[in-house]
Amino acid sequence: MALTFATWNINSIRVRSGLVKGWLDRNPDCTLLGLQEVKCEDGQFPEIFAQAGLHTALVGQKGYNGVAFISRRALEITCRALPGFEDPAARYIEAELEGIRFGNLYLPNGNSGGEAGYATKLAFFAALRRRALAFLQAGQPFVFMGDFNVCPTDADCAPNALEAYDALKRPQTREAFRRLLWVGLTDAWRALHPDGRAYTFWDYQGASFARDSGLRIDLVLLSPQLADRLVSVHIDRDERALERPSDHVPVSATLNWP
Repeated sequence: MALTFATWNINSIRVRSGLVKGWLDRNPDCTLLGLQEVKCEDGQFPEIFAQAGLHTALVGQKGYNGVAFISRRALEITCRALPGFEDPAARYIEAELEGIRFGNLYLPNGNSGGEAGYATKLAFFAALRRRALAFLQAGQPFVFMGDFNVCPTDADCAPNALEAYDALKRPQTREAFRRLLWVGLTDAWRALHPDGRAYTFWDYQGASFARDSGLRIDLVLLSPQLADRLVSVHIDRDERALERPSDHVPVSATLNWP
């Protein structure tokens, strides 16, 4: 039996609800979609999804951040904030579906707010690692998916797409990401595509998409039980070419589950 889910930084759900609905219509096998940067408060999520019989859950914030789920099946929301992360920004929502915990996250960028802003980024990584360890100790299958705001290696960043000391590829950022992976998680894309370049984000400026000057920062991380069940991963690059797109595209994964 297959279970497909996806992550997408949509960069305003109210602007792009039609794009999301169209993508879901074209991908009927996707059971669960995690969105980031929805940029709306609770109660402002577009009704088009509920009207179509879909289930939605939102941790919203006015004008910034915000994470949400859209699901074809009923969800049990287990957390509306990342345990142990004290910043109040709307950056994490967690749900249980088919015995799997799905943590949908929008990790801080780290380039604003000086060193305090960067410290917040590292604090999120540390809290996410603690959450992973708690799941692993409990034997709970889980997925972390979302906009991690990290290029794990140089292969995940087009040449000259970022300044040398950008927070998305600073050594401390990559170290924090590796510390998260090394508890026993698998980067789904790299598990099936260990070599080569593939991007999930292209800046709106400088004809980045036309030049393919992108970043791979939207990730799906799998716990050991799920890594063994991974069937496929897809980056839907075509979404970036549509009218008024997000600067990110969907990343979907399919598991042989249960």
